[in-house]
Amino acid sequence: MTGAVIATLRTPGPAVSSGIQHFAAGVVFAALAGELLPELRREGHLLIVVGAFTAGVVLLLALGAYSRRVEATRPIGVPAGLLAAVGVDLLVDGLLVGLGVTLGKSQGVILTIALTLEVLFLGLSVSAALAKRGAGRVRAAMIPSALGLATAAGAIGGAALLGGASRGVLAAVLAFGAAALLYLVTEELLVEAHEHPETPWTAALFFVGFLGLYTLAGL
Repeated sequence: MTGAVIATLRTPGPAVSSGIQHFAAGVVFAALAGELLPELRREGHLLIVVGAFTAGVVLLLALGAYSRRVEATRPIGVPAGLLAAVGVDLLVDGLLVGLGVTLGKSQGVILTIALTLEVLFLGLSVSAALAKRGAGRVRAAMIPSALGLATAAGAIGGAALLGGASRGVLAAVLAFGAAALLYLVTEELLVEAHEHPETPWTAALFFVGFLGLYTLAGL
């Protein structure tokens, strides 16, 4: 993962990290608003959507709680809770990329752009967390890079398994993925971005990211 390598070679400062997080959050929101949620409405299957969305929220909340509990009890060493949460998130991201390919070229490109930025942020975050716990540079780069394989596995599996899936299954995967992305933006990206003093330009990057992807999708 490029983000992991960047973080080990030269960790971005608080202002740069906050800017990246705001920009990535805007891009992911644009993908949700412009691609995933409209597609969910077109698919219908309201009960399936509500059930899958709820399942996604419950899973992410549970993983978040587990991660925080493990972090509190093991302040030194590999953050197993964080790595588990990131691994699941990356797998879901891969599924969304694979699903985007089955939905159409435009959706696939937009989702890939949005999720690439998200993975960049995750690589930076995981690598920085490992470095704080005393991991060497090579280890801090290799562990997030290995986790990145979950995205590739999810994308390949999603494209292979969902190509002939029923509309109900597609709606369920979309809803689950939308819940995961919303959780990432609201509970991870923006929360961490606001841990540092905010400036007008870092806040503006959220809207730059949103407008940039929204414009690209309309071309």
